[in-house]
Amino acid sequence: MVTNGIIALLKIETRWKKMSLDRVQTRLTKPLADHVRRVVGEHGLYPTPSHYLQDLIRRDMESETYQIFNQIVEGYRDMAEDRVIESTGDWEKDKALFAKREAEGWQ
Repeated sequence: MVTNGIIALLKIETRWKKMSLDRVQTRLTKPLADHVRRVVGEHGLYPTPSHYLQDLIRRDMESETYQIFNQIVEGYRDMAEDRVIESTGDWEKDKALFAKREAEGWQ
């Protein structure tokens, strides 16, 4: 439960792949804690602060911005591991070359 203090402690349990549990703790300023109190509880949209935060995280993960961010990170990893091709200037040829190199294990 969120307290009335200026800084509130919010404990959240989240489910990850393989159904393991992680506990996340955060401190909230009074305006943020007040907002959580408004959307949680008997008259709120969520039964607990945990449910509210889990929904926010799920929405963030589904957002286009998050997906684009992950694609950029994946691109950096590909470059770091030398999984790159020299572009021919033709998108279809580049896709085919990339698929061939990937199928060969980037040998």
